[in-house]
Amino acid sequence: MKKIVSLLLAGMMVLSLAACGSEKTAETTELYVFAAASMTETLTQISELYKAENPAVELVFNFDSSGTLKTQIQEGAVCDLFISAGQKQMNQLDITADPEVNTEGLDYVLEDTRIDILENKVTLCVSDTSEAGIETFDDWAEALKNGEILMAMGNSDVPVGQYTQKILAYYGLSEEELAGAGTISYGSNVKEVTTQVSEGSVDCGVIYCTDAFSAGLTVTDAATAEMCGQVIYPAAVLKTSENQELAKEFLAFLQTDACMEIFEGVGFSRVQ
Repeated sequence: MKKIVSLLLAGMMVLSLAACGSEKTAETTELYVFAAASMTETLTQISELYKAENPAVELVFNFDSSGTLKTQIQEGAVCDLFISAGQKQMNQLDITADPEVNTEGLDYVLEDTRIDILENKVTLCVSDTSEAGIETFDDWAEALKNGEILMAMGNSDVPVGQYTQKILAYYGLSEEELAGAGTISYGSNVKEVTTQVSEGSVDCGVIYCTDAFSAGLTVTDAATAEMCGQVIYPAAVLKTSENQELAKEFLAFLQTDACMEIFEGVGFSRVQ
């Protein structure tokens, strides 16, 4: 009888150890990636490629305006990798940046991980329902000046909104006066601006070419570097990350030819 009990106990131990081993194999590491809203479609697609090669890693994305993401990071949100649609928001977290930009002396960017990963284009898109006849930024500026159109743009804390502000300044237009005249409709991120154009609630909007592509909108004109500067997306691993090496590996993965092909397919380009 004792022998039978011993065998049963031994069998139970084997099963228990096997179950523990199975649980360990099934464990996954969550990697938190905060990325500009304009990267939603591309990173979602890229995540499938990454999962195929790294089944033990679960990518957790947070897509929003770069300004909102920067604030969330500063307030303690769990984030391993940050990809911004503008240099300003990354600089505000980088202790090595100009103190006139990083006014709070924030130190979140891990040394030697920051890289300019992509370039985008700021474009003018006109709603299908608009009868304003806008085809270029010159037309856009003239129509705004005359109060003939309703234009959608990002808020001032959103990179696409900041690029739009530069274009307005390039044409000598006052955002405050235009907003007061009711010719501007705002969005809290580029996706909201894109939606307003898609739904025809505005005549036109200033968005990235990648968002225009994803939404099936027609780009009527593209802003030059003289009008708003280059649209560079910096990326960096954060010092607060508990998975810094894994975050570095994913950032390197994003720079592979396979990923760049996906990025370029919607209008992004490598930084020259």
